[in-house]
Amino acid sequence: MYLRNTWYVAAWDSEITREPRQIKVLGEKIVTFRTEAGDPVALMDACPHRKLPLSKGRIKGDNIECGYHGLTFDCAGSCVRVPGQDRIPPSANVHSYPVISRYGLVWIWMGDPALADPDTIFEVEHFDDPDWGMNRGDAMPFPCNYLLITDNLLDPSHVAWVHQSSFGSAACEEEPLTVTGTESGVIVSRWMYDTEVAPFYQKLVPFEGNCDREQHYEVRYPSLAYIKAIFTPAGTGGDASNLPEGQYFQMDSYNFMTPVDEKTTRYYWFQMRNVRPGDDEIAKYMSDSVLIAFNEDRDILIEVQKGMDEKITRNIDIAIDAGPLLYRRRLQKLIDAEAKQEDPENA
Repeated sequence: MYLRNTWYVAAWDSEITREPRQIKVLGEKIVTFRTEAGDPVALMDACPHRKLPLSKGRIKGDNIECGYHGLTFDCAGSCVRVPGQDRIPPSANVHSYPVISRYGLVWIWMGDPALADPDTIFEVEHFDDPDWGMNRGDAMPFPCNYLLITDNLLDPSHVAWVHQSSFGSAACEEEPLTVTGTESGVIVSRWMYDTEVAPFYQKLVPFEGNCDREQHYEVRYPSLAYIKAIFTPAGTGGDASNLPEGQYFQMDSYNFMTPVDEKTTRYYWFQMRNVRPGDDEIAKYMSDSVLIAFNEDRDILIEVQKGMDEKITRNIDIAIDAGPLLYRRRLQKLIDAEAKQEDPENA
């Protein structure tokens, strides 16, 4: 069901504190907290004695103490104390998940800890660039399967109908899409020429009149998305590597979907922009507007999940589904290959 030897977003940095907190990723309950030095820790949230969640316990220095009988575990998940006895049972330990803070997020590795490589964490270009501004919002719960969200993020055409008052314009309805498979995911993109600037972007573009617009929707395995929007004056677009200096707007939207379980996803997001980096008012405008648009997606996907659960006829696929279908096929191959490697006899 899930790709495991990869990084997922566990939480915003600010959500993990010195207090134990339970999160759920890929159906697994995990207790998170910080050491005295501020490093994040993630352990299986079940004491091996009677399975009380460790998130119901207490932090003691850099250790966590079970709230039932006081068994105590270090950051690696090893039991370091069993009250009332000197001998610690060999099986008295809990699984420890590799975690690391980056880009204001805490990332968690759900597979083999020996394979966890921080260099493979999704790269966010311009994150510390003072010439780029940033806006973000709280993590959003989506009561749907994470693949319905990746479908949505590989479908630029949906903005014409779902986001008519924000991201969409008439050009989004018919312009054909280019679908490209890469080693890390799938890209769906297109340039639209001499069209009106969509409502959300009208406060942001540094020029007047119609625009050329690129939509670049890229989803990487297992569920990480980079959405790039470029606007240039009409007649100057078509080549993202050769844009008119000082006369274009670019927004890079980063979207990280963490499966909580089969029908629940936690959605983390922020945007980077190449204009007005220190403008708090424009950052608030963008965050508020993006949140409205994402809630439009959320409302649609809630109903899609219900429709898929209750369907009595087979759903069809159309041309705009090429990107999502390619992504799903390739992701499933990775999941199957991982499962075969872990258990070749039962694969």
